[in-house]
Amino acid sequence: MSLIAGSYERFIWGFKLKPQTHDPSSQSLTLTQIFSYPSHNAPITTVAAAGPAAASGSSDDTIHIYDLSSAASLGPLHHFNSSITSLSFYCPPSLSFPRNLLSASADGTISIFDTEPFVLLKSFRSHKKGINDLAVHPSGKLALSVSRDGCLAMSNLMRGKRSFCCRLGKEATIIKFDGSGERFFMASEGKVGAHLAEDARLLFELDNEKRVLCAAPGESGILFTGGESRNITAWDTNSGKVAYSIEDSHSTRVKGIVVLTKDGSSEDDPYLVASASSDGLIRVWDVRMAVKEKPNPLAEANTKSRLTCLAGSSLK
Repeated sequence: MSLIAGSYERFIWGFKLKPQTHDPSSQSLTLTQIFSYPSHNAPITTVAAAGPAAASGSSDDTIHIYDLSSAASLGPLHHFNSSITSLSFYCPPSLSFPRNLLSASADGTISIFDTEPFVLLKSFRSHKKGINDLAVHPSGKLALSVSRDGCLAMSNLMRGKRSFCCRLGKEATIIKFDGSGERFFMASEGKVGAHLAEDARLLFELDNEKRVLCAAPGESGILFTGGESRNITAWDTNSGKVAYSIEDSHSTRVKGIVVLTKDGSSEDDPYLVASASSDGLIRVWDVRMAVKEKPNPLAEANTKSRLTCLAGSSLK
């Protein structure tokens, strides 16, 4: 399992999560740094990972590509006229390597890349203002995006154009699909709305204490959120209630959450969750312990930098 984090200081950080002993049943884990260097000329705003591939986007108008299996940089992509605000890989379930990389920009543009090699297939305008976040449907056929223009847009990825747009009445900053693609979640300030993907109907709202800065869907209808409250909250999206919470998981704002699975396996519900905070700490938690009491991190790494984003991948 690998983690990749970006920082305000332009550094990209790569880690491998490994057992401390050779016993596969051991619960002792360690985060081993595999690379760290200033890959951009401006703060890193977003990262994404799938299989052995990872990418980072920055306000320097570039995307950098990495090979996690060899801890190597594959170079930059220069196709942009504004800051990269969101990245997402599309990886079909039958493949171990992602098929496409999608990027969103501060000028409202969405770009679609083929990943073998990394070639720009299509770029189109989806919003009038900067895109805050982008989510790809598990089918790979469409994507949802939210923007500073206060709109939700749906894009047809097969044709490479926007197919639908509606005004929300408020600016949403985060959008995520659940694993099935039947629901999506939209965050605005401290509220997260759960919607049906079929007609965008609002099912209910999850009311967080403070502003939500990151979210990650898990298995069995669980949605993890983090932000200015410094907690990691696990929501049961079937009931709309809190399933459990890791109180004061960090001493500063939580900027990224990743649900980790072992070697791409989905036989058991994933129980490892990684989080990153703005003070530079990355922590890995066993969420099974959080149901009973506040757990201690299974592993921790201190980058001593102002982290802005976190992504993870399970190498098959």
